[in-house]
Amino acid sequence: MNWATAAAGVTTATRIIVLTAAVASAIVAATHWAIRRRYLQPFGPLSRTVRRLSDPVLRPLERRMVRWGRNPQDATVWLVGITVIAGIVLLSVVDWATGWIGQLLWLRQAGPSAWAQFLVTSVTQVLLLAILVRVIGSWVGAGDYTRWMRPFVFLTEWLVAPIRRRLPTLGPFDLSPIVAYFALILIRAVLFFLIP
Repeated sequence: MNWATAAAGVTTATRIIVLTAAVASAIVAATHWAIRRRYLQPFGPLSRTVRRLSDPVLRPLERRMVRWGRNPQDATVWLVGITVIAGIVLLSVVDWATGWIGQLLWLRQAGPSAWAQFLVTSVTQVLLLAILVRVIGSWVGAGDYTRWMRPFVFLTEWLVAPIRRRLPTLGPFDLSPIVAYFALILIRAVLFFLIP
């Protein structure tokens, strides 16, 4: 079996798992909604089965929502959202990993210029992803010193900080990560042009 067939099988299996999880979370959300609207009996067989199967996942989410000052009845909506976002992230990671492994397998027969292009592409992809995570983290209120943001800040601060110092301020908007993002794309294009 060649790598393309194996990668397609892994991607298909991941899609089936993500789709199953999304459908299951949607069934849980629809059942809880139907119980609240009194379309289903709360102690009927379907309601009890769904509750018994979903409680190990929903209980911690409901407790966390209470700590955040939110309505625990909205936990099912959050479950669907988390499942969809996690599924998209998982599919993206699997697609990236299978492509990366496929490139490594192809590079066994390639010359030094292909290795240099692969290295430049890999480094810039990691940096672009780190900048993207840093921007999205700033939108949700995660500061540069938040525990999970520190690695992304560490990877990108060497590029973002000089741009931030030279870029004029636009009120509360920090455009330096966006400029750094496009600067990395430009640097990658220049390096590809210089690699023979």
